[in-house]
Amino acid sequence: MSSTLPTPSRGATHAALVVLCLIWGSSWLVIADGLKSLPPLQSVAVRMWIAAAVMALAAPFLRRFERGDPPPLRLTLIVGSIQLGYSYAIVYLSETVLPSGLASLLWTVFPIFMAIGAHFFVPGERLVPAQWTGFVVGFLGVGLLFAKVLGDVDEHAIPMGLLLLTSPLASTFSNVLVKRNAAKTSSVLLNRNALFVGALVLSVAALVFESDVRGGWTPRAIASVVYLAVFATAVAFGLYFWLLRVIPAHRMSLISYVNPAIALLLGWAIGKEPVTAWTLAGSALILCGVWLVVRGHRTGH
Repeated sequence: MSSTLPTPSRGATHAALVVLCLIWGSSWLVIADGLKSLPPLQSVAVRMWIAAAVMALAAPFLRRFERGDPPPLRLTLIVGSIQLGYSYAIVYLSETVLPSGLASLLWTVFPIFMAIGAHFFVPGERLVPAQWTGFVVGFLGVGLLFAKVLGDVDEHAIPMGLLLLTSPLASTFSNVLVKRNAAKTSSVLLNRNALFVGALVLSVAALVFESDVRGGWTPRAIASVVYLAVFATAVAFGLYFWLLRVIPAHRMSLISYVNPAIALLLGWAIGKEPVTAWTLAGSALILCGVWLVVRGHRTGH
């Protein structure tokens, strides 16, 4: 029997959005730092196993505060293999070539993909004309980065940037399914179960593609993986799936266009990553496009 889930206050949802922005905005630089000594697939696989273990321990306690049905096996497999498996593998691989701030910026097309997906598959989240303008503006920004910035980073940056764009596309598919089918599903159990699936998928990938690679598990590298596992995965995805059930899909894009600003700032200030005028111009177009998507949906009702 389905359970009736309590509706959180506006203050609680806003606080959760702020926490997610701070955690995920910083995670791009932490990933890049860990990849200085760790192979990407091994690193992200260990991250997912630690996060899954944390959620397994925390789930019985968290379930006292959250009502919801157990997640369907099909949904768990899709979220785990696509959003936590494929999508994260691509992010880690891309950061072996792309600066963390630039990778984060390219991933910002996620809310644009998400709004399109919600338009076609989530009842009550139809697009309005301002959003279509936002899509055009946002992808002009992406085109500017490909034309003026990526080529100066590395000869492999353009194909890696194209590959990175499949990560938010895969996450969109997963998120739309969650939005459509998990309104009364426990976000705690979905997060826990999907993390184990993602960890298994990533471990198999690491075994296949990195069997001969040995990482340097220094204290700093271990600290980066633990931070990403506990805060940027177990805590953050628990909050994320909880929010995804109770607020419109387009509002979740707030996370994605604040994240790159944080990531660019940290990459420049701490990681010494270059930020050119073309980078800022592309950033402005992408973020303006996402703002139009969010604002267009809000004013269209």
